Amino acid sequence: MQLTPVQQKFILHWGEMGTRWGVNRTVAQVHALLYLHPEPLDAEAICEALRVARSNVSTSLKELQGWGIVQVVPVLGHRRDHFTTTTDVWEMFQTILDERMQREIAPTLELLRQCVEEAEASKRESDETRQRLGELLNLLETLTRWYSQIRALPQGAVIKFVKMGTKVFKTLGLAG
Repeated sequence: MQLTPVQQKFILHWGEMGTRWGVNRTVAQVHALLYLHPEPLDAEAICEALRVARSNVSTSLKELQGWGIVQVVPVLGHRRDHFTTTTDVWEMFQTILDERMQREIAPTLELLRQCVEEAEASKRESDETRQRLGELLNLLETLTRWYSQIRALPQGAVIKFVKMGTKVFKTLGLAG
């Protein structure tokens, strides 16, 4: 498979952005390729297009499946697994946010709750430590509740909400 210059540019950039977001470069590149490609691809086609080792592609596909953003799909007349990803950018964004909430925010909240509880019970912890941990816990709990409320909305409502940015600033009396 021959990638166009635009496809190459996007895939390379998506890989670079992935590293900045804490995702392996090849994982992000595989995702970008699947996002751009109109048909499901097997692992060999992905290897050929990205010029990476089969083991690297296999590992990347497993990780992307674990994140819930790549699925195995059957292709008539083929025995090999083929892979695809959603092309709905809002669905993809929400899936990634859901996973980040589960993998990063939830464990941090649990740890903060434990730290706040232990700090309150300890005579050795300073008032500043208790206050700062409590404020951080309060912030993350507030943001998590807000995210849960937004996530419960239908996708169309979320899109409208996000696009209301300037109106929200005006309503709050802020420069937008």
